Amino acid sequence: MYAERQFVQAFGFNKHPLQDLLGQEVNEVHQQPYQYITKDNKTQITVNEFGRRATAVGVVVYPLGSSEGPTLAVKGSIESIPNLRLSFSGPAPSPTYELTGGRALDVGAGVDMSDRSPGWGLGTHAYAIGGLGRAITDQMNGRRYFVEGGGGVTFGALGVDVAFKYVTNMFTMPVDHSIHMIPISVRATLTF
Repeated sequence: MYAERQFVQAFGFNKHPLQDLLGQEVNEVHQQPYQYITKDNKTQITVNEFGRRATAVGVVVYPLGSSEGPTLAVKGSIESIPNLRLSFSGPAPSPTYELTGGRALDVGAGVDMSDRSPGWGLGTHAYAIGGLGRAITDQMNGRRYFVEGGGGVTFGALGVDVAFKYVTNMFTMPVDHSIHMIPISVRATLTF
């Protein structure tokens, strides 16, 4: 089982969700009171909030055991989704877009490569996992998929991991769109 702190970076934000929401190319601007503008210069987009911090708790089960070498890893987690608030000035499906109070329920499977020492000895592991999940927010629900890789060290039952994840959250309101995120995590683990 683990608990983690995430630093979340948007990926391709001008395409997902902005281009998805507005139906045309969007460009980033600088030294303006807004952050993005459509290619036709008719809609200005202001990012009022994009949270960078998130948390998660989860469980990883090794159905075939885990001591040395590769093994199957099955993961389940509950994660927070950072708040996102946008406002549009010009033609848009709505004057604002909000994604707040978000959480995700993920499940995935992959491979864990371990070299665990007995007792309180030093051990290491690395893993790659892919999976699916549900994104639940105050405004709408959607689905998501992810790939994750990372690794860490263990001292007996206690450990520390660093993980990188690529997540695509997909929603259908107000139009079909997705939000791509890269959470970078530091995780405390407890093995038993």
